[in-house]
Amino acid sequence: MKAFYGDLRVGILGGGQLGRMLIQEAINYNTSIKVLDPDPDAPCKNLCDKFEVGSLTDFDTVYKFGKQTDLLTIEIEKVNVDALQQLEEEGVRVFPQPRIIRLIQDKGLQKEFFKQNDIPTSPFQLIASKAALKAAEIEFPFIQKLRKDGYDGRGVYKVKSKADLENAFDAPSIVEDWIDFEKEIAVIVARNEDGEVKTFPCVEMDFNPDANLVEFLISPSTLPVEVLKEADQLAVQIAEALKITGVLAVEMFLTKDGNLLVNELAPRPHNSGHQSIEGNKTSQFEQHLRAIFNLPLGDTTAVGNAVMINLLGEKGFEGLAEYEGIEKIMKEPGVYVHLYGKKFTKPFRKMGHVTIIDDNREEAIAKARLVQKTIKVKV
Repeated sequence: MKAFYGDLRVGILGGGQLGRMLIQEAINYNTSIKVLDPDPDAPCKNLCDKFEVGSLTDFDTVYKFGKQTDLLTIEIEKVNVDALQQLEEEGVRVFPQPRIIRLIQDKGLQKEFFKQNDIPTSPFQLIASKAALKAAEIEFPFIQKLRKDGYDGRGVYKVKSKADLENAFDAPSIVEDWIDFEKEIAVIVARNEDGEVKTFPCVEMDFNPDANLVEFLISPSTLPVEVLKEADQLAVQIAEALKITGVLAVEMFLTKDGNLLVNELAPRPHNSGHQSIEGNKTSQFEQHLRAIFNLPLGDTTAVGNAVMINLLGEKGFEGLAEYEGIEKIMKEPGVYVHLYGKKFTKPFRKMGHVTIIDDNREEAIAKARLVQKTIKVKV
C-alpha cells in the first residue's frame, strides 16, 4: 500500500451522498479520489479530484475506470461485479471484495448465506415468477422481495391477501414470513485485512411508512444489555464469516418475543451510521477508510445521545430543491445539518440529514421531532 500522499489513487463507484461523506474524511488522509457515476450532477462531482460520468453496471466502463486506481471501493451495490473480479485478479485492490458484493446483490444468496452460517433470519422461500408464487399457496400475510436491484425500500411488496397477488413482482424473488417485530435495529461492524473487527453501538430505527425508508434513528440503543450483546455478536459473526474488508451494516428485527432476526446486509457505509459523524469518536466513513487502508480501527465509543433525521423530499414536489426552516433549527444547540448537494428534489428522495447530539436522551429526541416538523424540502 502506498503512503498517504496524493499518489494513492482511490476510486469510488457511485457519486451519491455516501461517496460525498467518504471524500470529506479522505481529505484528511491526503488521498486522491476518483468517482464514477451515471449522473453528471452527482453530489460528489465538485469534491473529488476526478469525476467521470458513466454506467456502474457496464463491464468496460467499470473496468477502464478501475484500471486508473490503486484501490477501488463502492457506495452502492448495483455495480458490475465481473469487472471488479477482473480488476482484482489484475492487482487492483477492491473492497469490499467482489465475491461479497455478488452475494449481497442477490437477497436469495444472502438468505442462503444466513442459513449456512447459522445466522437467525426469518423463514423464507425462493420464488422464480408470479406464476410460481400463485401456485405455491403460501399462507397470508407475507413479504415478497426482489432478489436483485431492490434498495431504499423499493423491491419490497406486502402481500396481505390473495387479491394482492395480482400486483406481485413477476421476477425472481424471495418470500419471507411476515414478522411481527417490536423494533428494527442495526449494528455497523468494520473489519480490516489483518482481521481486526470493531462494532459501533447498536442503533434503533423508525421507518417512514409511505416510503419504507429510515426516517429517524437513535444511538446508542437502550434495549436490554443481553439484546445488545447478541446483536453485537451477530454482526461480528457475519463479518468474520464473510472475511469482509470495510464496513458492513447489519439490519435486524427484534421480535415481540425477544428474538433477533437478521434482515439484510449492506457492505458499505449506511444510512444507519450517519449519526456517527458527530455522535461517535470515529465515524463510519473514517472507519471504512481505516479498514480498506488496513490501518488500526478507530474507537467507536458514543460521545453522547445522537438522533439522526433523514431529510426527504416532500410529497407533491419535484424540481430544483429549496430548504425551508434550516435557520430556525440551527438556533438549537447540538444540531448538525448535512445537505447532500442534490440539485433536484422529488418525493421521498434523500436530500440530507440532521444529527442532534445531547447529553439528555429525551432532549435529543424532542429536538429531533422539532427538526422533523420544521425542515421541509420543496421547490
